[in-house]
Amino acid sequence: MIIPYRFKVVFLSFLAVFICYIDRVNISVAIIPMQEQFGWSESQVGIILGSFYFGYMITMILGGYLADKYGGKKVLGYALLIWSLFTIITPFFAYQGLWWLILIRILMGLGEGVTFPSWHAIYARWIPFQERTRAIGFTNSGIAAGTLFGFAVAALIIANYSWEWVFYSFGLLGFFWYFFWNRIVTSFPEDNKLLSDEELHYIKTEAPSKESAPTIPLLKLIRNAPFMAIAVATFCNNWSLYTFLSYLPKYVNAPVAQGGMGIDLGSNTFIYSILIPSLVAIFSLILGGFLADGLIKRGYGLLNVRRSVNSIGFFGSALLLYLISLEDSLINVVILLSLINVCSGICAGGFGVNHADLGPKYTGSLVGIAGSIGMLAAIISPIAAGYILEITNSWSSIFYVCTFVLLFGGTFYLLFASVEKQFD
Repeated sequence: MIIPYRFKVVFLSFLAVFICYIDRVNISVAIIPMQEQFGWSESQVGIILGSFYFGYMITMILGGYLADKYGGKKVLGYALLIWSLFTIITPFFAYQGLWWLILIRILMGLGEGVTFPSWHAIYARWIPFQERTRAIGFTNSGIAAGTLFGFAVAALIIANYSWEWVFYSFGLLGFFWYFFWNRIVTSFPEDNKLLSDEELHYIKTEAPSKESAPTIPLLKLIRNAPFMAIAVATFCNNWSLYTFLSYLPKYVNAPVAQGGMGIDLGSNTFIYSILIPSLVAIFSLILGGFLADGLIKRGYGLLNVRRSVNSIGFFGSALLLYLISLEDSLINVVILLSLINVCSGICAGGFGVNHADLGPKYTGSLVGIAGSIGMLAAIISPIAAGYILEITNSWSSIFYVCTFVLLFGGTFYLLFASVEKQFD
């Protein structure tokens, strides 16, 4: 059986997301011994965890524009090399002081910010419409796979070596990835000499976009309700996502009296409590993509599919997050976290793939601008969670805030989402 060449592009994009997330979340585990060593307060920890997204927000817009204009291969490839280097030198900056560590985290965010708009721009030119949702779902499963690997392996490295080796070892992986990315991927399928004529014809016929994009009409975007539905949904989804990416290890490790699980960082229970929900997330994201594509193929209206799966993701997750605030059983919390990830997987065909419906040739820019708006949540939510913990010494309020934000985001998208082309 001959594997279509575009699947290689998808797999390497998945690995880019995987590396993006292991380098992003490793500090969420390493911060536990780092906080003890350097004597940081909870609010300082929140600032460290949130600082990454200041840089990330800036380059999401820039990366989307550059990827649409010049192609995503070079933009993503060079950026991944840069942030891998910054990962390796993170311990050096940590020893220089708090603000030096915050600086390197901002610089890492600048590097990682181009990731999603770059591969979305590549997919708009490489992936046929009928495969789009499952290709994006599979690539987004790199979020869960990277989070799983980052949390679990970082905990093992810390338990057996030291927190510094988390950054040294993770940073090296990006250099291996770049070797294959540079050899295999091109921004546009017609530029790839290894692609068969038959597959090229199929891609050119079925892919959403076949051209580079002119300058994005920014003011028109902001005034456009369907685009703002995506942006608001991205913000609200990110609030919950990045609260947990930043604080899940601390929640599992926190004392029971504080509302945490009280599990030791180096124990098998710590690993399993993160491993199980993350594995569920990987498979749910992949299957969620197939679910949405299957419903569309069976003749269900595209807008109805987008709204339905998005509502299950947002409203289902909101309910389950509220229930977590009432639980003190580790088993029940793990089950609820797993069910949240099932809802998120079903949501794979919702707001996250809606950009190409509105403006195919602007896909990278739409992803970048919506993502930058969403990154405001990634900046604010870890800082807010740190202050909430410092003031209330309880995790329940964090879950209540996440629940409310998800309810708002799901409702806004339900009211204003569209699949009609808005930008041409």
